[in-house]
Amino acid sequence: MNYSAIKNCDVANGPGVRVSLFVSGCTHHCKDCFNSETWDFKFGEEFTVEQEDKIIELLKPDYIKGFSLLGGEPFEPSNQRVLVGLLKRIKESYPKKTVWCYTGYLLDDELLSESRARCEVTDEMLSYIDILVDGEFKADLKDLRLRFRGSSNQRVIDLKETLAGDEIIWWKDL
Repeated sequence: MNYSAIKNCDVANGPGVRVSLFVSGCTHHCKDCFNSETWDFKFGEEFTVEQEDKIIELLKPDYIKGFSLLGGEPFEPSNQRVLVGLLKRIKESYPKKTVWCYTGYLLDDELLSESRARCEVTDEMLSYIDILVDGEFKADLKDLRLRFRGSSNQRVIDLKETLAGDEIIWWKDL
């Protein structure tokens, strides 16, 4: 898996100061995507154990509230197979820090049901994520007033609550 950036003081992709990883590779190709260079799976640099160690170290300070995973598309199956180990390590090292993930796939229609996004590690990857922002970016629904999402069709989902029940639960701080 390749990645385009690791940000150590991101305040745009979840609450508080966060560490963010922008992965490469996306098959959605949303119109007016803010990060279209990451559609190419070969864009950026190879994600290695050194980058994983760097993320774990960047998360250490108390003022860092959590980790955000963006793209490209984290839920492309080839990316999931690498990211699941990173997310597991983050949750084991920092259980009180939140993990946010942005995906163009819909939780109920594509990540929890048979689809091109599902693979052998999808359920495990979902288990490490606290908040999931799902849905493709839609340029015609773009709204700069929205918190932590770019278009009004995207949902900010409390994934822990949702997976514990049988309905989509929106994140309550919206």
